[in-house]
Amino acid sequence: MSKVALGKPVPDLTLHTTSDQTLRLSDLQGKHLVLYFYPKDNTPGCTIEGQDFRDQYDAFRKLKTEILGVSRDTLKSHEGFKSKQCFPFDLVADVDEKLCKLFGVIKEKNMYGRKVMGIERSTFIIDRKGILRGEFRGVKVAGHVAEVLDAVKKLGKA
Repeated sequence: MSKVALGKPVPDLTLHTTSDQTLRLSDLQGKHLVLYFYPKDNTPGCTIEGQDFRDQYDAFRKLKTEILGVSRDTLKSHEGFKSKQCFPFDLVADVDEKLCKLFGVIKEKNMYGRKVMGIERSTFIIDRKGILRGEFRGVKVAGHVAEVLDAVKKLGKA
């Protein structure tokens, strides 16, 4: 499967999410989608990023935008993380890395002096018609959610 590209349709994958759901991207057509990839549940940066999306959730909803967080963690791990942080949005368990590979977010990283393959914090905006309209790679948590919200506002009624 080739990687996604700005201005092109995103393939209609099946996602396994918290709340015991199986969701297809096409199920969300008619709404914008913010898909944010993060390295690991219950880690400091990932927790803050999720909390920031949680705290701005109503603002995204007013713009007819859904939010999904994605990592390689299991559904069981996601359920605990979502519950503990009171996330109003679902998390996607991408244990087989299909979504990560499609969006090209698996990168070599340094962890305690060792080279490991992991998720590079990244966010993507898919419009109401399933077209990739925005991408943020190598994200720094501070101020990121506000930047994504501004980008969604600029999409308007696209």
